[in-house]
Amino acid sequence: MKLAKRLQSLTLGASLLAAGLPAWAVVDSPGGPAVLQMNFQPPVTKIAEQIYDLHILMLIICLVIFVAVFGVMFYSIIKHRKSVGHKAATFHESTTVEIAWTVVPFLIVIGMALPATKTVVAMKDTSNADLTIKVTGMQWKWGYDYLKGEGEGISFLSNLATPREQITDPSLKKNDNYLIEVDNPVVVPVNKKVRIVTTANDVIHSWTIPAFGVKQDAIPGFVRDTWFRAEKIGTYRGQCVELCGKDHAFMPIVVNVVSDDDYKKWVDEKKKEMAAKADDPTKTWTVDELKQRGEKVYAANCVTCHQANGKGLPGAFPALDGSPVVNGPRADQIHLVLNGKNAMPPWKGSLNDTEIAAVITYTRNAWSNKAAENIVQPAEVLAARK
Repeated sequence: MKLAKRLQSLTLGASLLAAGLPAWAVVDSPGGPAVLQMNFQPPVTKIAEQIYDLHILMLIICLVIFVAVFGVMFYSIIKHRKSVGHKAATFHESTTVEIAWTVVPFLIVIGMALPATKTVVAMKDTSNADLTIKVTGMQWKWGYDYLKGEGEGISFLSNLATPREQITDPSLKKNDNYLIEVDNPVVVPVNKKVRIVTTANDVIHSWTIPAFGVKQDAIPGFVRDTWFRAEKIGTYRGQCVELCGKDHAFMPIVVNVVSDDDYKKWVDEKKKEMAAKADDPTKTWTVDELKQRGEKVYAANCVTCHQANGKGLPGAFPALDGSPVVNGPRADQIHLVLNGKNAMPPWKGSLNDTEIAAVITYTRNAWSNKAAENIVQPAEVLAARK
């Protein structure tokens, strides 16, 4: 098996070189897709194993039906052709045949439905979870909130970590995990039942990890759930598999499955990190401090739609450079950023008061903008939330 895989990789690499494409573009991604992968990813949960077994069972049943039906058909065509003296039968109906072609498919369907139903029921059993994580889909990132179990209270956003230059410049060498790497992966302990609660704050997304056998839609205004119990330590990758907008391809999912001891260490470190980053909404910032912080917030959350130069995307997203909202009363811009409008999602659940104040201050002082009210303090955002 290993030799065959190496030969496949060498063959594809040679083909790429012959075509003038870089051989480094073809790599396996641990926990993700593999070179020349023809089947499912190796399962690491019981549900994924059952899904894989069902897949093979259905293929075998379909193959048997295919061989039986076409075997009888071709046998009849060849053995009962006119050229060897056969004549068409004159009967119009046969009760035996009609019963057979009703009963046999029914038995086949029952044989396929029983194991499939057992797996579907198991997929929906989210009871007695050791850990509950809320997953919020948003254009175009994931938000994670640890609701129950060890790590309760941890919250973070997970963004695509592939540098934007690699995406826009085809001449640059790509990372081994190009477009399926994130800045903040989900971390869970091995052999623990993890309940995933999904929702979205803008459009429909779908949280999917093939190696776990998990695919659950995240729908605005609705709460759905699923679960997994990873039985092997490692890194596992997935993506949003619901067409959610122009940057749909840039919403990867990464889950690190670690030992119990490593999970406890991660929880402690994450909580310390969150405490260090916590912002006091009553603090008064200088305009330069807010602009510096706001530029980072803008680059992480706004640049995809409004561009780094603030010019927007004509016909899709408005320009912020010269915008009457950005240059107008700050209360109007605060309300817009908090609550969203049209394709713009509400940011009140994703950014804190300081981050919103900073990004608004940055846009009011960036490019050609010279707003009269050029600074917004976190306290103003806090007051606008009420």
